[in-house]
Amino acid sequence: MPGRTWELCLLLLLELGLRSQEALPPPCESEIYCHGELLHQVQMAKLYQDDKEFVDMPLSVAPEQVLQTFTELSRGHNHSIPREQLQAFVQEHFQAKGQELQPWTPVDWKDSPRFLQKISDGKLRAWAGQLHQLWKKLGKKMKPEVLSHPERFSLIYSDHPFIVPGGRFVEFYYWDSYWVMEGLLLSEMAETVKGMLQNFLDLVKTYGHVPNGGRVYYLQRSQPPLLTLMMDRYLTHTNDTAFLQENIETLALELDFWIKNRTVSVSVGGKNYLLNRYYVPYGGPRPESYSKDAELANTLPEGDREALWAELKAGAESGWDFSSRWLIGGPNPNSLSSIRTSKLVPVDLNAFLCQAEELMSNFYSRLGWKAMMRSRLTATSTSQIQAILLLSLSGNESQAMKYRTLREQRLAALNAVLWDEKAGAWFDYDLENKKKNGEFYPSNLTPLWAGCFSDPGVADKALKYLEDSQILTYQYGIPTSLQKTGQQWDFPNAWAPLQDLVIRGLAKAALPRAQEVAFQLAQNWIRTNFDVYSQKSAMYEKYNISNGGQPGGGGEYEVQEGFGWTNGVVLMLLDRYGDRLTSGAQLAFLEPHCLAAALLPSLLLSLLPQ
Repeated sequence: MPGRTWELCLLLLLELGLRSQEALPPPCESEIYCHGELLHQVQMAKLYQDDKEFVDMPLSVAPEQVLQTFTELSRGHNHSIPREQLQAFVQEHFQAKGQELQPWTPVDWKDSPRFLQKISDGKLRAWAGQLHQLWKKLGKKMKPEVLSHPERFSLIYSDHPFIVPGGRFVEFYYWDSYWVMEGLLLSEMAETVKGMLQNFLDLVKTYGHVPNGGRVYYLQRSQPPLLTLMMDRYLTHTNDTAFLQENIETLALELDFWIKNRTVSVSVGGKNYLLNRYYVPYGGPRPESYSKDAELANTLPEGDREALWAELKAGAESGWDFSSRWLIGGPNPNSLSSIRTSKLVPVDLNAFLCQAEELMSNFYSRLGWKAMMRSRLTATSTSQIQAILLLSLSGNESQAMKYRTLREQRLAALNAVLWDEKAGAWFDYDLENKKKNGEFYPSNLTPLWAGCFSDPGVADKALKYLEDSQILTYQYGIPTSLQKTGQQWDFPNAWAPLQDLVIRGLAKAALPRAQEVAFQLAQNWIRTNFDVYSQKSAMYEKYNISNGGQPGGGGEYEVQEGFGWTNGVVLMLLDRYGDRLTSGAQLAFLEPHCLAAALLPSLLLSLLPQ
C-alpha cells in the first residue's frame, strides 16, 4: 500500500539520519565551556559551590591565550594543578559571572495594565501589581562586546533584550519563556514578547533548533517545543500577520528538527506509529553540572558512562531534570544512575507537537487567505487575480494539508500507544519494556490542555482519573509525581507550568464539573503562591506542597527566586478567575469533601433541561 511504503521509507530515512547525527561533532566546540581538560580540572576542583558559575564566567583575554597558559601550567604540574593555583589562574583569566549582561527596563512596560482591574480581591490585585513590577527586575540586555567578541563568552548573542527566569538563571530558557510570554502579554508588553520571539527564531536560523537556554553549552539539546505556540499567543494579541509571514518557514524548520532527530517508531497491535522522544546523542558531563555528572558516572562501569551522560542530557532536554519519570523501569529506580529518558515516549512532548502541527496548519491557511485578499486589492485584472490566487493558495494549502495530516497521524498514535481507556488518561510509553508507565504525573493530561484528542468524553474521564489518583486531596497544589526520590521534579514539589497543564485543560472543557474543579485547583495554587509571597516577599520556581506550602527543594541546586514562569502562571490565573479568587480567610483551602460539595451545584445544573 502507498501509505505503508511511505511510512517504511520515512522510518529508513530517520534511522539513517540518527546514525549520521551520532557521527557529527558536538555543536559546541569550546574547549573551555563545553569540554576539555581545563573544564575538567576546574569543575572537579569544585572551586564554586555551583558548577554553573564557572561556565557562565566571561574570559578576560582571547580563548587561545587562556588555553595556551593553562596547558603550560597543567604540564608543569603533571596535569594535576593544585587547587590554590587553579583558583589563581581562573581569577586572572576570567571575569565574574553576569558581566556580559546589564539590567534592562522593558520600553513597553506601563504602570497599570487593564487586567489588574478584573481582580476583585484587593490584596490579590496589589500582589498582581507587584508581580507586574518584577518584569523590570527580570529584564536583561546583552552588552555590545558579546557581539564583537563572542569567543570570550558562553552566552549566545541575541539582538533583542529578554526576560530571564531569575536566580542562577540569568539567561533565557526555551520552555520557561512560553509562560513568561503569557504573563508579559497580560501586562500589555507585546513588543518585549516580539523581541524574545525573534531571538528564538534567530537561533533556529543559526543552529536549526532552539537550544535549552542561551548558552553555548546548551546547544547539544533543546527543550519542550513551544515556539509555535508562542507565535500563536503573540498573534492573538497583536494580529501581526506580517511577522508570521516573515517567519513561518523558520517555525517549520524547528519542527523539522524534532521530526528528523527525535522520532521513534512504536509497534502496537501489529501497526507502526511514529512518535517523538527526548534524545541527545552526545556523551560527556553537562558543563553546568560537570562534577555531579562525573561523580555519578564513577559509580558505573567505564563502558556505561557515556550512555549515562547522554541520558542526563535527554532528561535536561525534557525540562524535567530530574524525575522518577525517567527512572521507572531501570535497574534501580531510586538512583539517578538508572536514568533512561530516551527509552520513553513522553505524553507531553507529543501533545506539544500535536498542538504545533494544528497551529502550523492554521497559520498556512491564514496566510493563504491573507494573500488572496491582498491579490484582490493589488491585481489589475481578473486573470491576474486568478494567477496570484492560485499561486498563493496552492503553496499555503499544500503546507496546511501537510500539517493537518501529521496531526491526524499523531492523534491516532496518541490514542493507540499512550491512551488508557480504563484509567482515563495518557501515559508515557516504555520502548524497552513495551508498556505504559502507569504512575501519576500532571503531564498525563497534557493532550487535554493541547486540544489533541478526539473523544468528547475525555474531560469527564480525566476528572475521574484525578479523583482515583487522589490528586484532588492535595490542598496546596498538584504534585509533580507521587514518588519521593529527592529529585526536584518529584513529590513534594509542585511547579507552575504543570498546574497550568491540568487547570487550563479542565477549564477548556465544556463540562461544568471540569470547569469548577479547574477553578478550585487555581484557588489552591494562588493561595499557596500568595501566602509564601506574603511571608518571604519572593516568588519561587517550585513549591513544597506537603507542609502547608513553602519554597520547594531537592535536585541539584537550591530553590531559586524570581521567578519568570511562576509569575506568568499566577497572572494567567488571576486574569481568568480574578472575579472569584480570594486571598484570605474568607475561603480556606478546600478539603476533599468540600471539593466534592463544591462540584455538586454545577453537576445538578448540568442535569437541568436547557
